[in-house]
Amino acid sequence: MRLEKSKMPETEFPQNVLTGLLPEEIFDNLELSQSFRAKQIFKWVGNGAKTFDQMTNLSLDLRNELKKKAVLRSSKVESVLKDPDGTIKLQIHLYDDNIVETVLLTDKEGRKTACVSCQAGCAMKCAFCMTGTLGLSRNLEVHEIVEQFLYLEEIAGKLDNIVFMGMGEPMQNLVGIRKVIQILCHKDGRALSSKRITLSTCGIVKGIYDLADNGPHIRLAVSLTTANEDLRKELMPVANSEQNSLSELRNAIDYYAKKSGKRVTLEAALLHQKNTDDISANNMIKFARGIDVNINLIPWNPVSILPFKEPSNNEVHNFVRKLENAGLNVTLRTKRGRKIGGACGQLGKTK
Repeated sequence: MRLEKSKMPETEFPQNVLTGLLPEEIFDNLELSQSFRAKQIFKWVGNGAKTFDQMTNLSLDLRNELKKKAVLRSSKVESVLKDPDGTIKLQIHLYDDNIVETVLLTDKEGRKTACVSCQAGCAMKCAFCMTGTLGLSRNLEVHEIVEQFLYLEEIAGKLDNIVFMGMGEPMQNLVGIRKVIQILCHKDGRALSSKRITLSTCGIVKGIYDLADNGPHIRLAVSLTTANEDLRKELMPVANSEQNSLSELRNAIDYYAKKSGKRVTLEAALLHQKNTDDISANNMIKFARGIDVNINLIPWNPVSILPFKEPSNNEVHNFVRKLENAGLNVTLRTKRGRKIGGACGQLGKTK
């Protein structure tokens, strides 16, 4: 997704973007003489400082020196879209003219969650997802992901949660995401709790094992969609690899739950007359039984260019009832952000 208007100046991009640096990197990269100054700068960045002049506990000379060596942010907010239900979507302009979208979600209890993107576009090509039609431009840099969170906090105040569930497949940018988590959870900065972080994958088994073995042990969500092997291959090309088959995916989910001690969430976008019948329900019951999971069901959010329909209320409720009667933990997700293309599966849609 590219933007043709209001381009940023065509200058060489600065190396030191402070939103992507840890205190020790700020100290080294900016050649500071005192390590506590790096912690002060890091704290200011985590608190949302947009100019060096806001850093009033630094001397004027140091602030002027920092202006020559670094920038505070690399991106800018291109537009702010607000849904009547309270959802807010930001379209963020990156230095190379790519656009990514990030969403602020507010639930019934008033809890606020930042849904951030990890890639510009996506290579996974899930048939029911708008972002999958864009193709992949590139992985986002650490600072570009952190900045999404900070921009949302400018609008909403301190946020309770962050989910890596926006544009792109997080397991393809896991190294970057690990550092984002380090930065946002650092005690000298934003100090977000790791218990408040969720990563959502389309089912890249290798990445699930990597996260289980090497951490961090955050909450994991897996987009299952269907437990019918052939249909999953049709809807989610990632499943065409043998290593990402349903049996391998189930084993990886079980491994992660046991290794991390955290229940895994299975997600399914419900599509009219595709994955909502009794056979689909029975397949999901069989997949979920015996592993530590809960299930989030999401009635498909319409995208005009995709060949699917929203399920009827009867389809959804029958499916939910079937799973609940089997003793599974099921949540039916509320429809939010649809009017601004900010709902699950709609990112990349601007109208």
